[in-house]
Amino acid sequence: MELAELSSEPPKLSAAVVAAMAKKGMRPEDPVLVRIFKQESELEVWKADASGRYKLFKTYPMCRWSGKLGPKTKDGDRQAPEGFYHVSAGMLNPQSQYYVSFNLGYPNRLEAALGYTGEALMVHGACSSSGCYAMTDQGVGEIYAIAQKALQSGQDRFQVQAYPFRMTAENLAKHRGDPNMPFWLTLKEGHDHFAFSKRQPKVAACERRYVFNREFEGGDPRNPLAACPVSSSGASADLLSMVATERGKVEAALAAEKSSAALAYVDGGMHPSFRALLKKQGASKLAEDISIIKYPVSRPEAALADPYSGTSAVSGASDD
Repeated sequence: MELAELSSEPPKLSAAVVAAMAKKGMRPEDPVLVRIFKQESELEVWKADASGRYKLFKTYPMCRWSGKLGPKTKDGDRQAPEGFYHVSAGMLNPQSQYYVSFNLGYPNRLEAALGYTGEALMVHGACSSSGCYAMTDQGVGEIYAIAQKALQSGQDRFQVQAYPFRMTAENLAKHRGDPNMPFWLTLKEGHDHFAFSKRQPKVAACERRYVFNREFEGGDPRNPLAACPVSSSGASADLLSMVATERGKVEAALAAEKSSAALAYVDGGMHPSFRALLKKQGASKLAEDISIIKYPVSRPEAALADPYSGTSAVSGASDD
């Protein structure tokens, strides 16, 4: 894995990034959407075309996340958030301790109503995490510049979808005994609305859960804990059919799986490409290569462990 040179200058779109976008029929000013997958330690940047449909621009390896699979629920639990978030220009931080960053907006309306606590959960640089997603200075600089350009060009806010793993029936079945399964099945529904349509799902909350692409009488629910108001679907019949078919596959996989993945929890994860560098050159050299201020890699011994090796499946709803 080759790392780009570090720069203390404010991030900007490079000619290489603009050229890569053009090759895919994308423009820097087009709207952006971000997806995060913990288990795989990957962050995806998607760009929309004139029709509102999104295409995958690039998948970025994540240097560090902390905690374990599952949502963040309280301050100090080291958990990185899972759910649906919306980032506006005011949530971008060009003066971050970790080069630059953007705030996910945790707790969102649903999480706040559920009593979840914590603040300042970011996507940032370096390779240190206590609840954030650390992308290295090089990685976050590129992501930040892409998002900033979209926001400056008229996008009001961009959606971040944070998942525990690639949301396939196989992966869900491997975690069938996890107490977070009901929550993950809700995330799966939102995931599939996007994966099948390539359009950003409209996200609301009622009955203590996310709901997707619903049109409510009188506007979106004001109380995420109350019963869902009368609504109609804002999704096409074809999309609803595909989501229902995928739900059936998940139910069948959960029923067929006899055992759950046995994971030896250490602390979070690291993309294999960064783990290889950490193993080869050590924590100090890695910090020097991916952080302007040489911010130490968090819990490098835990980062060298890989509790998720061999547990990920990639089939299911098309993601590109």
